[in-house]
Amino acid sequence: MDRFDVAIVIPAYNEEKTIHNVVLQVLKYGKVIVVNDASTDNTSEESEKAGAIVISHQRNYGYDKTLNIGFKTAFEMECKYVITIDADGQHNPDLIETYIDYLKNKGVFLILGIRPRKARFSEMLMGIYFRMRFNVHDILCGMKGYNMELYEENGGVDHIGSIGTELAFMSLKQGYNTVEIPISVLPRRDKPRFGNILKSNYRIIRALFMIIRLDIKKHKKILCKL
Repeated sequence: MDRFDVAIVIPAYNEEKTIHNVVLQVLKYGKVIVVNDASTDNTSEESEKAGAIVISHQRNYGYDKTLNIGFKTAFEMECKYVITIDADGQHNPDLIETYIDYLKNKGVFLILGIRPRKARFSEMLMGIYFRMRFNVHDILCGMKGYNMELYEENGGVDHIGSIGTELAFMSLKQGYNTVEIPISVLPRRDKPRFGNILKSNYRIIRALFMIIRLDIKKHKKILCKL
């Protein structure tokens, strides 16, 4: 298995307790790119010690811009495939081998992880929309796999603040070959970084409206061409 055409992109914010072990567990699968979003702890140092390529922001940009930087770095390194995982150690690293097999050997362009359950009401709303629209079940799962042709065609990962869903949405809309893989989720060792329940629900509902707006715009463009 050629590991040098695969990048594992890990957005990270104040994850010093887990990031070292996460990087060590996934290094064997590809180039590991940790995008440190202005952490105030030792996330950057722990990532570097474990062997990751680390890009550090001087101020906090948020999840979407962090993903954009990670993908841009992978593209500049000529990686053909990107797998995203969370920095908190909740994703099973052994599944990366399965992701790579689908991307490299089975012609799959997009892989969506499916968590056992959704944590927030807003995630259920987002899930309903994507299930009705594309028959997929967990667009917000942080463990995804991409053929980098999708990134090139979309001109990036995110332009609208979609909490990392825009690129997957556009890929689904254009009919690219997609698979869903159930994943196990381990409990966090500390509190989540996504914000309190009100803030996180607001962010997800806003992202859903942005996706719907993008969907409607694209439909209008298609109708105008007909």
